Amino acid sequence: MLAELRIVNFALIEQLSLQFHSGFTVLTGETGAGKSLLIDAIALLVGGRASTDQIRTGEDEAQLEAAFHLPDSHPLLQRLRLHDIIGPNESELILRRVLSRSGRHRVYVNGSLCPLRVLEELGGTLVDIHGQHEQQSLLATAKQLDALDAFGRLYDLRGRYEQTYQSWRELRAQLDALQSDAADRARREDMLRFQAQEIQQAGLLPDEDELLRSERLRLVHAQRLRELAHEAHVELQDDEQAVLTRLGRIGRALAELAQTDPSMGACQQAAAVSAIQLKELAGQLRDYAEQLEADPDRQAVVEDRLDLIQQLKKKYGGSVEAVIATGSRAQEELQLLGSHEERTAEIAARLDEEVQLLHTLAQQLSKKRIDAAKRMMTLVGAELAALKMEQAIFQVTVSSDESVEGLGSAGRDRVEFLLSSNPGEPPRPLGRVASGGELSRIMLALKTVLAEMDQVPVLVFDEIDTGVGGAVAAAMGTRLRKLGSFHQVFCITHLPQVASQAEHHLLVEKGLESRRTSTSVKALKGMGREEEIARMLGGLTVTKKVRETAAELIAGAKGKRSE
Repeated sequence: MLAELRIVNFALIEQLSLQFHSGFTVLTGETGAGKSLLIDAIALLVGGRASTDQIRTGEDEAQLEAAFHLPDSHPLLQRLRLHDIIGPNESELILRRVLSRSGRHRVYVNGSLCPLRVLEELGGTLVDIHGQHEQQSLLATAKQLDALDAFGRLYDLRGRYEQTYQSWRELRAQLDALQSDAADRARREDMLRFQAQEIQQAGLLPDEDELLRSERLRLVHAQRLRELAHEAHVELQDDEQAVLTRLGRIGRALAELAQTDPSMGACQQAAAVSAIQLKELAGQLRDYAEQLEADPDRQAVVEDRLDLIQQLKKKYGGSVEAVIATGSRAQEELQLLGSHEERTAEIAARLDEEVQLLHTLAQQLSKKRIDAAKRMMTLVGAELAALKMEQAIFQVTVSSDESVEGLGSAGRDRVEFLLSSNPGEPPRPLGRVASGGELSRIMLALKTVLAEMDQVPVLVFDEIDTGVGGAVAAAMGTRLRKLGSFHQVFCITHLPQVASQAEHHLLVEKGLESRRTSTSVKALKGMGREEEIARMLGGLTVTKKVRETAAELIAGAKGKRSE
């Protein structure tokens, strides 16, 4: 659910912070008060198109921020955890968008800067917005197919089909590659054989170039290194004033001191340990100096080897490991090409098995989709009748292409929602025949039927009740209230029949602050809510009778919610 929304310098809104609740929330207010600005802000936070015109006059930036709490069962939560956007025990998603007059708008997801496409991908699974001109979620045929599968609870079967389809596509790609032009395959074999031999003959070892560079440094500076090691050895051991000679005298003095004062025994021990360590160091320096000598022949071998490695790295990768990996891949592909006929026969046989299974699963999907379509048509038809569209005919067509070419990622079916809103007219695609008011009611009917299966947690209806009233408005309010049991529902409305059904009521007002127009929002309860419903009923004149009617509407809605 959408838990909190914060808006700064957005159009008429200077600063606004709102906390929301689950269930059904209405937003009401006078025309032009800025109700749709809240919906616009939510739309931007889920990937909508931004414009500098939306920034408040006189300001350089507008800031929008929303916090969503996701249920543990929501599939998006698992994706976010997989990509470390949300921690393993967290369920809150914070989206932030900054609009700038410079045009360099910014998007943040849980505090991290992200490209807009990430917001768009997330937003489609978080919020579904419906308005007079924005009912797009179920107008695309792909979305209609998804809706039918959700209604029919077909996602397990569809998931098995999709896995089989992916395996079939991979096998077909492998077979196509194996059956490609023989001359191309021969050229490929020659190139791979050359690469494999060149890399194999080089006999590279991991990190060999690093080891060789270290050795080259020692060879180049061998004389100086030997001088330094010898000098250090002399200072330690080969002189009357050497460190070990002087430390010996110190040790004897400390031994005599410890005999008289046992508390100095630790000092004597420390001197003895130091002497042992320095003797070992002196030995290491002596051995190091003795084995160091200029070796031009070895230096030339190292230089040649480094040149070879550098050439191979340029050709096959930026590191020795990459070169070795290239050689391994070349060997593997050569083996595959070498067993071309056997591999072709094997993959062709597997492909036949996969396509048979694919057809079987596609046929099962088609049958279940047809059954689900019949049930959906019955339920949506009943909902449309309740919304005073008794003459409307709603159809769900499932057309199948049974050829191999007809197999797609979701089956072989094309699903389309059709509508005839007037008697005698044939059903046509949904988006081309319905008026704005009709489409609003159809979307509400579909969302009501899909309420339990639809996984989008937040539904927003922006004045979808425009052009309706009376019994239709009451029916719409009832369905929005019922949707609130499965989703968090927001609705901008001018109808008291709809507003009275809400569990939460927000009033949007426009006023002057410091000689500037500004939009504000406040939550209504009790008498404040009755007063607003009465205003919606009576307009400019709010009588006692109108107030009583408002109270009756609210009480009646509460009674229905408790049933």
